[in-house]
Amino acid sequence: MQTLNVSERRACRALGQHRSTQRKVPRGRDDEEQLTTDLIELARRYGRYGYRKISALLKDAGWLVNDKRVERIWRREGLKVPARQPKRGRLWLADGSCVRLRPKHRDHVWSYDFVEDRTHDGRKFRMLNVVDEFTHECLAIRVARRLKAADVIDVLSDLFILRGVPGHVRSDNGPEFVAKSVQAWITAVGAKTAYIAPGSPWENGYVESFNARLRDEGLDGEIFYSLREAQIVIESWRRHFNTVRPHASLGYRPPAPEVLVPRQPAWPAAPPQPAPPARLAVAQRPTLN
Repeated sequence: MQTLNVSERRACRALGQHRSTQRKVPRGRDDEEQLTTDLIELARRYGRYGYRKISALLKDAGWLVNDKRVERIWRREGLKVPARQPKRGRLWLADGSCVRLRPKHRDHVWSYDFVEDRTHDGRKFRMLNVVDEFTHECLAIRVARRLKAADVIDVLSDLFILRGVPGHVRSDNGPEFVAKSVQAWITAVGAKTAYIAPGSPWENGYVESFNARLRDEGLDGEIFYSLREAQIVIESWRRHFNTVRPHASLGYRPPAPEVLVPRQPAWPAAPPQPAPPARLAVAQRPTLN
């Protein structure tokens, strides 16, 4: 092989390369392989999450990583969120306005709505979803073959005992919500009803958005062989939604993260140290009784 009698400076200038490329051998980070493995595992487990939510989950698992590095690995591995269904246009009032009660604090406005799905044998079941509009926390999901006005009162009474009476309860004009027994009971306990205008689901946007997340991330990826299985899996998803799932509107934090408080906290507090990268535990599906 014949070598050219050309200096390194002139050769790099002719090739358009920086001279440092001839001296320093690039190498990846030592934890690149492990980070890629954990990222792919999270992307497989949560197929509807983008790289920003995956980045938040990696940080919760102990990784010291920024979104740009996660995005680079995400694109390098060819990961992407499957295409969503086409968006539908909205119907607005004549003046283009949409006036509604806005939540100002925790337990100020709750909203609830029904969602339907089917078990593997084709039988229909319903879900009553209750959401705190301020914290975005899902307070309850009641799963049953049939849900009537008495079931609405039963779910709300349990929540009122646990969390107190909210200021307002928002819903559409379904027969289970506008029933006189429901209206009278809500008024008797000190709350107020806030019904949206007929044919205006965008006025109940918080619970409608939750319903979309429930169907997209939960119901569409599950086959329920029995009602009992649906109750267990959906309740497990609800707890994940509240305690683990990053919410973009909350700065990629869950609405109600679990906090473990030691019985005898150390004093003085030890200086914080970066947590070492930890392998993600493989999620196990809850067993049925």
